[in-house]
Amino acid sequence: MLLRRVARPLFASWFVSEGLDVVRHPSAHAVEARGALIMLLDRLPAQATGGATSYELTDRQLTTVVQAHGVALAGAGILLALNKAPRTAALALAALTAPLVLVNLPRKKGTEGKPERQARRDRFVRALAFTAGAVLAAADYEGRPGVRWRVQRARLERAQG
Repeated sequence: MLLRRVARPLFASWFVSEGLDVVRHPSAHAVEARGALIMLLDRLPAQATGGATSYELTDRQLTTVVQAHGVALAGAGILLALNKAPRTAALALAALTAPLVLVNLPRKKGTEGKPERQARRDRFVRALAFTAGAVLAAADYEGRPGVRWRVQRARLERAQG
């Protein structure tokens, strides 16, 4: 359908541009990732983390992880834009965007100024929206029956004779 041919590349463009930005400028993203790790470890009970702290990752290691995430985000976005394994690519994009939701979770009051809170909230809502969009794109069967329906149909046909 023409709508899918146009909508998928447009939808994927955000993932590709975000992934390339992370690869080209990883330091700011690594700082955000470090802050998210600290925040998540503070919110988890001590027995759940096994006493681990976010400082166990060096800055170089964290930068490498952030860049690898950016490469994966851009790669899956390109696959979706080119309509190559679109459901798998969309599912990968949903999984890769979930950490962006965690990174942009609202922080405790008083830790950020009003412009920083507004920017964080905007990034949080954007990440939620793109995660939901990727889930919807992954659920798109393009008018064809799913595997579950085909298996049930095959069983029914076999049982009938």
